[in-house]
Amino acid sequence: MPAINLCLTLHEPYQLRRYTVFDLGENDIYEDDDKNCNRMVQHARACYLPLSALLLKLIRRHEGAFKVSLAVSGTTLDLFDQYVPEALDGLKALADTDCVEFIGETQYHPLAHFYAPDEFARQVKEHSARIKDLFGKKPTTFLNAELIYNNDLSVLLSRLGFKAALSEGVDQILGWRSANYAYAPISAPDMRLFLRNRSLSEDVHRRFSDRSWSEWPLTAEKYADWCAALDGKADILNIFWGARAFGLLNPAETGVFAFLEALPKAMLDRGCTFITPREACRRLPARDTIDVPQAISRDANAADLSAWLGNNTQKDAVHALYDLSNRMAKIKNPEMLRDFGRLQTTDHFLNMSTKWFTQKLAYRPNPFESPYDAYIVYMNVLADFSLRLAAVEKAASESAGKKTTRNASAKKSSAKAQPLKAKTQEAQKSASPAAKSQKPGKAASQEAGKTAAKNQGKTAGARRKSAKKAKDAD
Repeated sequence: MPAINLCLTLHEPYQLRRYTVFDLGENDIYEDDDKNCNRMVQHARACYLPLSALLLKLIRRHEGAFKVSLAVSGTTLDLFDQYVPEALDGLKALADTDCVEFIGETQYHPLAHFYAPDEFARQVKEHSARIKDLFGKKPTTFLNAELIYNNDLSVLLSRLGFKAALSEGVDQILGWRSANYAYAPISAPDMRLFLRNRSLSEDVHRRFSDRSWSEWPLTAEKYADWCAALDGKADILNIFWGARAFGLLNPAETGVFAFLEALPKAMLDRGCTFITPREACRRLPARDTIDVPQAISRDANAADLSAWLGNNTQKDAVHALYDLSNRMAKIKNPEMLRDFGRLQTTDHFLNMSTKWFTQKLAYRPNPFESPYDAYIVYMNVLADFSLRLAAVEKAASESAGKKTTRNASAKKSSAKAQPLKAKTQEAQKSASPAAKSQKPGKAASQEAGKTAAKNQGKTAGARRKSAKKAKDAD
């Protein structure tokens, strides 16, 4: 029976407030704190808290036979920590079971690897360090924003020490092959590439509560039968679900939580086993190499980048953002780095997409009334950020100039002091022989004094003897 690689992705972005031209240079608060707080509390209650509790219950019930991997973006960790810390506690409890693998991501869910590889590497390292700090293990498997992948990405990941990557199983790269096997990237053959089974993943993520779907209602037993039917035709079934499928896209009353609760038993009863990507790297050989010269993604329609870079406004915003990357590489200001990172989140560019303008989709919520509104707000924010960046650069330049001036003054003072020091030393050297020549004269003077005193004593003695003789003669 095939192994089940079940991965849940958790991503929440920071939503921008309606930032206008009148805010430029006056206000550097870009996010809508109230909306972000309300959304996170709502999503935590409906989805993240009951989902993490159910996963913990299933792991304990099946005594380690049920395993899952979680890919949590850095912005989601920030929002959990800021607004719903109990959701972060739920993830920590899952980490303690040793049945959950936390997948590496980028800190801010960006498109950076196409435009700023150094910035991409910085974010990956930051996210990996945070995962290790929170959950105890450094990630060895990587999932890029929106499952975006190409050959260049695997090269970067290999240099960063990752052993595997997760991406989308699209026909244009698979050809006659199946997504149900482990592959090796052609540009990093020592790594493993696990491709999502699109059909099995979307059956739950998007079709579970669709009453017009021919397979509705979907039960755990039916789903397990589909997986077991692939025995002999698959080594591994990579099933990736967005966590929002549980409680948000499919509300609790649809039975989606009951489906998940019954699924592990149904799978195990049919001989299927659960596996994490870390384990799959050790156990499964690569069946072939995969060449991905053009970027792929999880986009349901085209599986390319058109959802984020499909129109001119999106491209203009992305290029304007990453034009700042070289300048930002020299900045050490934590607030500037944080804001620059959050402005890279792919959701900002998705909000500018015109692909779904006439029909809003539940799984692609847009907080703005139109893609154009999203573009205007974003460019206003970016304009203010550019002003702040220029101010930080100016301050750094002035500080460096003052330091250079101080160093130059110190060197000048030192240069002036050198001749004076040399003169003092020379004077001391010339004075030394004179001092030495004075010592013999002093000794001679002392000796002369002693001789004079001795002679003076002899004279006085002679006088006393003459006086005594004269007295005796009288």
